Amino acid sequence: MPSYSIHPDIKQAQTLPASFYRDPDVFELLKEKVIMKSWQWIGDENLVKLEGQVHPFTLLGGYLTEPVVLTRDKEGTIHCLSNVCTHRGNIVCHNPGSEKGLYCMYHGRRFGLDGSFQHMPEFKEAENFPSESDHLHRFDLKQMGPWLFMGLDPSFPIQPIIDGMLERIGFLPLHEFKLNEVTSQDYLVNAHWSLYCDNYLEGFHIPFVHPDLNAVLDYGAYETVLYDHMNLQVGYADGAQHTFDLPGGHMDYGKDVAAYYFWVFPNMMFNFYPWGLSVNIVKPISLNRTRVSFITYVYNESKFDSNSVAMIDKVEREDEFVVEGVQKGINSRFYKAGRYSPKMEKGVHHFHRLLAEFLK
Repeated sequence: MPSYSIHPDIKQAQTLPASFYRDPDVFELLKEKVIMKSWQWIGDENLVKLEGQVHPFTLLGGYLTEPVVLTRDKEGTIHCLSNVCTHRGNIVCHNPGSEKGLYCMYHGRRFGLDGSFQHMPEFKEAENFPSESDHLHRFDLKQMGPWLFMGLDPSFPIQPIIDGMLERIGFLPLHEFKLNEVTSQDYLVNAHWSLYCDNYLEGFHIPFVHPDLNAVLDYGAYETVLYDHMNLQVGYADGAQHTFDLPGGHMDYGKDVAAYYFWVFPNMMFNFYPWGLSVNIVKPISLNRTRVSFITYVYNESKFDSNSVAMIDKVEREDEFVVEGVQKGINSRFYKAGRYSPKMEKGVHHFHRLLAEFLK
């Protein structure tokens, strides 16, 4: 397996080589070394709004394909559990709904809504039973506002990431954000998933790829802020578009901020606008095919209109076109690697350093 190294000084560094994006073994290794070791956004608390509700789902179907179930117990606590019976591996919960507990229909094993083993018929003779391994596996679960994050086997804490986001957007009434299913949709991109992230992580391409977006953003003031496992791009308004009404004492008070673009390693984007939030989850399918889920949450209807939706869709289509062009280009026998713009590609350099570190 190849080893990757990105120079810590962006002024000297080269990008990840083209072979990184072409190697099917590296694509599979990213699953275990990167995705498994990170956090994933799984929706909001309304998936299990009431006590006793359960919500089964598959995490990153087609790539991780991990069976998971969300539950809310009678105390109102939300749990994130493996949806695989600890007896013979059957799927426990098949449909969302309200339950007093979790029941495997294969041999009758029962669990509490917190995943704890409760009962199993015909096991009186079994020794040292039940044990810790008979409980459903509990995944780490964290919450920011109404939104839920789970960790399969995370190698870093998510709380500093949440704190970093709240430092900028904590003044917003997050629990008033409502899911808008009409404007939420999936896009299929014929490219490696990390190429899509590469593109998101720099505003360098905006004047060349997104003329309409460039007309409303102050490109010269575009700012990238790096954190350990996250980065933020601040988009400043250049015109009459909506901006945040920032409270006194806010670190950006007095500035015309049109958007906060948060990227969380390795595959999550949280784009906060004056009207609400667009969550973008990058979901690998194959070496050169990716699904990107756009999930819309609105809290200020007066600032959310058809123009907002049209702009997001247009920008996405433009991004798809250029990312798919890069996917074709990295298959060239003559392209090996590139260099970073020290001013405009700090986010890409940061991402590549993290990928190289996690793959070691």
